[in-house]
Amino acid sequence: MAEKKISNKKYEAELARLQIELVKMQEWIKSQGLKVVVIFEGRDAAGKGGTIKRITEPMNPRITRVVALPAPTEREKTQWYFQRYVAHLPSAGEMVIFDRSWYNRGGVEKVMGFCTEEEHQDFLRSCPEFERMLVRSGIKIIKYWFSVSDEEQERRFQKRLITPTKRWKLSPMDLESRDRWVEYSKAKDIMFAHTDIKQAPWYVVNSDVKKHARINCITHLLGQIPYEDTTPEPIVLEDRPIVQGYVRPPMDDQTFVAEVHNDL
Repeated sequence: MAEKKISNKKYEAELARLQIELVKMQEWIKSQGLKVVVIFEGRDAAGKGGTIKRITEPMNPRITRVVALPAPTEREKTQWYFQRYVAHLPSAGEMVIFDRSWYNRGGVEKVMGFCTEEEHQDFLRSCPEFERMLVRSGIKIIKYWFSVSDEEQERRFQKRLITPTKRWKLSPMDLESRDRWVEYSKAKDIMFAHTDIKQAPWYVVNSDVKKHARINCITHLLGQIPYEDTTPEPIVLEDRPIVQGYVRPPMDDQTFVAEVHNDL
């Protein structure tokens, strides 16, 4: 029996409610000086980006920021593997969302041959210790794996082909991953076996229905950080003082953006 999908009306209402709670959580993180890392991993077209977008929409980018690093430079390739990620870790009062992370080595780098077998094995040994070290330093790590079925991923790939604003999402790497479904599955299983640790466990999000995945993931995220409502008391705006001694320059002296909406 097919899963019943949430209606658009209920989805929008619940998302709006959750986003208010996200702002409350953000203010708690700031006021308490917490350091939070949220990692989003999963297959291509699994819906990670859409969920991240809904999380960050109401948030203050000075407190909650997204890190989506490009391929490493030649210089970065010579560094300790985790080095370029360390530079983006949060300070007190911040939450950092990694749109893909150091787990690239456990997935795409392993499958596509971008790292050696020795480097992959070293990652599997080092990653748990690296994360335990971060946790001991006071960083809260929350890891999400977005799980999408083969059929649904294919449907989303096909949609990207015919949607002009989404074609950029379909890269040669995505097409290659399409042909290596089993290899990615094996790599993920190995990665989970080594890195699903007590201090930073993996949480799997069923993402075949994007709206369900967003609601479920955000609800779970809110539950990972016990926060209190620190919303300030309502502010009463007094009447503005009467302006004296100021004359606005002629509007003709300024260049305005054309009012094209009048022609629509």
